[in-house]
Amino acid sequence: MNPGFIPEFTDIEAAHRIVAKYAHHTPVLTSKSINEITGGNLFFKCENFQKVGAFKFRGACNAVFSLSEEDAQKGVATHSSGNHAAALALAARMRGIAAHIVMPDNSPEIKKKAVAGYGAKITFCEPTLAARESTLAKIVAETSATEIHPYNNFFVIAGQATAAKELIEDFGEFDVIMAPVGGGGLLGGTAISTKHLLPECKVIAAEPAGADDAFRSFQAKKIIPSVSPKTIADGLLTSLGERNFAIISEKVDDIVTVSEQNIVAAMRMIWERMKIIIEPSSAVPLAAILEGKVDIQNQKVGIILSGGNLDLGKLPF
Repeated sequence: MNPGFIPEFTDIEAAHRIVAKYAHHTPVLTSKSINEITGGNLFFKCENFQKVGAFKFRGACNAVFSLSEEDAQKGVATHSSGNHAAALALAARMRGIAAHIVMPDNSPEIKKKAVAGYGAKITFCEPTLAARESTLAKIVAETSATEIHPYNNFFVIAGQATAAKELIEDFGEFDVIMAPVGGGGLLGGTAISTKHLLPECKVIAAEPAGADDAFRSFQAKKIIPSVSPKTIADGLLTSLGERNFAIISEKVDDIVTVSEQNIVAAMRMIWERMKIIIEPSSAVPLAAILEGKVDIQNQKVGIILSGGNLDLGKLPF
């Protein structure tokens, strides 16, 4: 199994055959009042209703079930403080194999509990990237487990791409499809599916102004790492992966940034008007529309709501 650097649409189709067996085909919701406020026709792909509460299950599931029997028996490993950890733990449990997860010791309690609840073997480390990577390297050396990177991974990107594929197959043509961007797994996958199925459709990403490394990388045409990002959208703190940046550079039309104030306003609008729970990262694309960064007047727009995992004791409103 020696996949190329970047998935083609045939790889997305193969991923979808796997993902369809294990993941939810999530609903798409609309809101008449949000359409009236924004002047567009918005379709929200609700990955907050996905298993583990986030789109990350698609990629983890494809990566785990694409392993050969021999590799699978050695287990899988990753470092993650969030949704990818839970997603990989659940996918591994469904395949009946071990999942070794390295988590920073300052990870939210709710995330620690979720990962433990799915039966993963957790190793805690200092909350630095160096500590995460060295701890993971040690575990991989000891166990020969396959490392599944949260976003810079061929099978993960192909899995994440299935969300946009479903959205387009279920609801036809779009003028614009939007996703938030952190490491670029969701955005890269979304761009591959969209540009294959709807070549004329624009793919636009949104990112917090306080964590704008993808925006700056896109402008500079080279990866500019994320340094001490500050945003409520805790799912969007990471730097872009190399595979992800290669896809984004070629297939994404624009990346825009949004203020914290508008992220909170967009999140509240979705809670209040659509009666669904989303995490701050999910609200970033709608925030870009509210802020006037993306013109969607009379346009049909698809938005991937990335997830719904957040501490309900720390709501920003």
